[in-house]
Amino acid sequence: MRHYTIDEVKSWDRFYRGNFINSISGFKSVSLIGTVDAENNPNLSIFSNIVHLGADPALIGFINRPREASPHTLANIENTHCYTINHIHEEFVEQAHQTSAKYKSGESEFEKTGLTPFWTDDCKAPYVKESRVRYSLELQEIISLKKNNTYLVVGAIRDIYVPQVAIQTDGFVDLENVGSLASLGIDGYYKTSLVSRYSYAKPDQLPTRLEN
Repeated sequence: MRHYTIDEVKSWDRFYRGNFINSISGFKSVSLIGTVDAENNPNLSIFSNIVHLGADPALIGFINRPREASPHTLANIENTHCYTINHIHEEFVEQAHQTSAKYKSGESEFEKTGLTPFWTDDCKAPYVKESRVRYSLELQEIISLKKNNTYLVVGAIRDIYVPQVAIQTDGFVDLENVGSLASLGIDGYYKTSLVSRYSYAKPDQLPTRLEN
C-alpha cells in the first residue's frame, strides 16, 4: 500500500489530482435534479453528492458547487422552492452525463440531451420521464459552506414515484431491481449488486442475515 501526504497530492496536475480526490470518497448515488426558472424554462443537471439527512422529517441534501461555476439549479430552487430528483439508469446514462455541460441560462438540458420532461400538478419543476425512481422536494434551507464557497441545499420530500415491484415487504426499496446506477469520481457510472442485508444491530448480539 502506498502512503500519500496531502502536500504531495497538492503538487499533482490539477485534473489528475481532481480524479484522485473525487474517487477516494467511494461510490455515491447519482441523480438528475430538475428545476424551472421564473419564465418556466426547464433545467436539468446531474449531481453525485446527494445525501439522506433524515427519515422523519424526510430530508435530502445535496451540495451545489460555487455559484459562479453552477448557478442555474441553485437560482431556480431559490426562486420556486421546488425541485425534483430522478434516478439514472443505464439506458440514458450518456444523456444524463451530458447535462453536466455548461449550457447557457434558458437553454433546456432536456432538449439538448433528448430526455423527456414529465410535468405533474404536485411540483412546478419537471421530473425525468425516463427515470424509474423520482421524487419532488420543497426547499427547507440553503447553508453556505464558506471554506470552499459551496452550498448545502436541504429539501423535504413531498411526492415519490417508484415501481411497486421494487418495494419489499418491510419497506426496503430494492434499487438494484429497477437498475438505478451509482457513480465514482465525476465520470464513472456503476451498476449495483446486493451483498447482504442484516438485522438491526444491538450490543453483544451478532446480526443475522435477512432474507431477500
